[in-house]
Amino acid sequence: MTTLDALARPTGAFAMVAMDQRESLRHMFDLAGLGRPDDDVLIDFKVAVAETLAPHASAFLADRRYGFDAVRAAVPEETGLILAVDALDQADGGPVEDTDLDDEALADIPDQVDALKLLLIWRRDARRDDRVRLAARFIDEARSRGVLSVLEPVVRAAPGEQDFDADAAIREAARELSALRPDLYKAQVPLAGTGDEGEQRRASAALDACMTGPWVVLSQGVERDRFADAVRAACQEGASGFLAGRALWSDVVGEQDLREELRRRSVDRLRALADVVDAHARPWREAASGPGSAGGDGGSA
Repeated sequence: MTTLDALARPTGAFAMVAMDQRESLRHMFDLAGLGRPDDDVLIDFKVAVAETLAPHASAFLADRRYGFDAVRAAVPEETGLILAVDALDQADGGPVEDTDLDDEALADIPDQVDALKLLLIWRRDARRDDRVRLAARFIDEARSRGVLSVLEPVVRAAPGEQDFDADAAIREAARELSALRPDLYKAQVPLAGTGDEGEQRRASAALDACMTGPWVVLSQGVERDRFADAVRAACQEGASGFLAGRALWSDVVGEQDLREELRRRSVDRLRALADVVDAHARPWREAASGPGSAGGDGGSA
């Protein structure tokens, strides 16, 4: 049986790298002044990140569309491999508006893959129940294949929704979706990391109170230089680590000597974050067996 040890550090904490961005990565090159790159440019970037950062990560998240075989070959055996199986509804240069399961990716899961990941856009709209059913189906699909499930809800305001409170929505989504018992829940950082230490800890504690089972934070929407403090606060209040991309490598997009800049900037960031989670994160087994948790081993049958 696969357990979350496949994705974790020896401490039971998670220091995981996300490199499953697709059209959003293409847009990042555009924002860097390089125009919209061909697929080969995206693939080279993903492979470079895998070669440079995966040896220092407890797990690595990749997508199937852009260079998966080359990325997989660059991920060391001791580093967990997570495969994104989300089909994205996303206009050029825009945010992901909705998602579904990528049945083609689900049909052929390589042996090296330890976990599957689904991005889910959470809104208080007419499709809310459909998305809950989608999350439940995803968890079942992962379990039936003997791999772990990583569920990543991202909250958005529904059309016409007034006075949208993102943090209240993040907590509401956590209560609703973590109760489905994915093996690991990937949450947005409370307050988008803008609070002081006390504010971040209080907001993180409020989020932890809504969780069933182990959870980690993502980095999208958080300023790069505030992410480490946000991770620390979340871990001090019950999180088990992070699964992050932009906070680690976004500022090397478009650099000529990509691998050198990844070594110079991103490796040190990842190592420093790993130290934070080793010191402060709640080990996943403790989170999986705590009050209100899924119990058991936190793994897939």
